[in-house]
Amino acid sequence: MEPDKLNKEQDQNSWAVNAWTLLSKLRDQSPLIQCITNFVSMDLMANTLLSAGASPAMIHSIEEIQDFTPHIHALCINVGTLSPAWLPAMREAAQVAYKAGKPWVLDPVAAGASCFRLKACLELVGLKPSVIRGNGSEIIALSKASIGATKGVDSSHESMDAMEAAKSLAQSSGAVVAVSGAVDIITDGHRVVGAHNGVSMMQKITATGCAVTALIAAFVAVDPLHAFEATASALSIFGIAGEMGMAMAKGPASLRMHLIDSVYNLDQAAVSSRLKVTSL
Repeated sequence: MEPDKLNKEQDQNSWAVNAWTLLSKLRDQSPLIQCITNFVSMDLMANTLLSAGASPAMIHSIEEIQDFTPHIHALCINVGTLSPAWLPAMREAAQVAYKAGKPWVLDPVAAGASCFRLKACLELVGLKPSVIRGNGSEIIALSKASIGATKGVDSSHESMDAMEAAKSLAQSSGAVVAVSGAVDIITDGHRVVGAHNGVSMMQKITATGCAVTALIAAFVAVDPLHAFEATASALSIFGIAGEMGMAMAKGPASLRMHLIDSVYNLDQAAVSSRLKVTSL
């Protein structure tokens, strides 16, 4: 076998072993994941976490943050249905989590759609998230700190269009940055990999992006010192579950059901044979 091909196969095996190890730890440890998220995503996000083995807590009241957030294993903040009333709780939860040494993950939904939304997202980026996961348009908006033409929560850019913006944002924020797309891009500002699993019909189910951000939080919770690897692993696992679910689905509604079942039923053989992560 050619050396390059051998090295690529070894890399694939290494990524697959790591992803399965993290999923197994998640199932064993059942980390508590606090989600401050939008109304649209709460159901799928909670069910994705439960099916993966985590314990979701959809607590967003600022009155509970000081008592509750220090005891979580990771925090997920999603600004999808952002309002001025929710923003203080998001800020406080991020600050409490960081002070307690707990990882937190930001999903800057439609960051470039309005000045209010962009300002809020940039403020949250300044509160030291471990990971930022968004689509191409969201990551470009954060990197440039400017609003732009968007399709609401949908991306006007492919993930590859946002690679340089993702690297720049990772370097300036200190966070691992993930860009969802046909190929999911993950970077810490220096290393860049692509996660190639998933199916296009997942885009026809609302909140799949939100759900995978929560799954990233759960993976980082069980390996907080390796957020880069945990993020790539979570994206790969979710993508593999989508592929397996698609084999049984007849459309978006049944894919949603089979996606959750596939996360729950995922075994080592499926991860080893399907996972595809490449250096970019």
